[in-house]
Amino acid sequence: MHIPDGFLNGATSAGTAVMAAGGLGYSIKRAGAYLQESRIALTGLVAAFIFALQMINFPVAAGTSGHLLGGALAVILVGPWLGITAMSVVVIIQALVIADGGVSALGANLLNMALVAGLVGWVVFRVMEKTLPKSWTTVLVSTFTAALASVVASSLAFVIEYAVGGRGNVDIATVLAAMAGVHFLIGVGEGLISAATVGAVAATRPELIAGVEDLDLLHKEKKPVRAGAWGFAAAGLVVAALLVLVVAPLASSEPDGLERVAIDQGFIDSAEDHPLADSPLADYEVSGIEDEATGTRLSGLMGVLITFGVGAAIVGAFVVIRRKSATRV
Repeated sequence: MHIPDGFLNGATSAGTAVMAAGGLGYSIKRAGAYLQESRIALTGLVAAFIFALQMINFPVAAGTSGHLLGGALAVILVGPWLGITAMSVVVIIQALVIADGGVSALGANLLNMALVAGLVGWVVFRVMEKTLPKSWTTVLVSTFTAALASVVASSLAFVIEYAVGGRGNVDIATVLAAMAGVHFLIGVGEGLISAATVGAVAATRPELIAGVEDLDLLHKEKKPVRAGAWGFAAAGLVVAALLVLVVAPLASSEPDGLERVAIDQGFIDSAEDHPLADSPLADYEVSGIEDEATGTRLSGLMGVLITFGVGAAIVGAFVVIRRKSATRV
């Protein structure tokens, strides 16, 4: 659901950029409680894994596809503040390296896909966990519901932004109905993927799931979070690489939910060419490689490595800063 350049006017783009910058800064500040060394690898892995999953568009209706947003999944795995940070890394790398999502719309995409999706997903997940019986079944049901709600909330955030400063003379009520309808269907797919991912982690390293740390579901004999975090991250990167190499080239080529709504409602023509459309990895391809599938695989692998490196580096830098500050005191 990446907003391209041109859908929103300059004032709205600037306003969402300010809001996104403030939200991301606050998230990084609040993430201080989770800035242990073990979280370096896990945050990088979450960013890389979501980048890989976002490459896989799945059909949701005739002529429409969807892909994972990942906001709810990220916050469930590493907590709300590190999860928002990881999602922000994904969205920024996509815009500036892959040319996926407009540069002028970067603030809106960060706001919708990282902040709104992450916070809504976290609130829904935690409310359900606190009110339903404490079990792994509840965790999976809560994950599914949180992921579904996060996608719909993100789509509604775009509708609000478009109502405030959208370019194009369209009926906003029609856009609202279309966005909510198609993204509900996408949200079902998001919920299934998110629940399957959390279930897989729960089956192997449940202590790594930040969202269940206080639910008394973990067996005492399990390893502490710090044990084997880098090894787990390495295994997760292998899975992400396999998704890119095997599944991503088979992804649906149909327009995603936002693009389909823009086509159907007549405001697709307001989209502008991406200013970085000629960059080496633009549009999940590699300059100089004519075979599309090969280009997709190579650009995806590089994107996975970049997002992992940037995500881990950001958390690592703050761990070092925090450690030096504590030493001074």
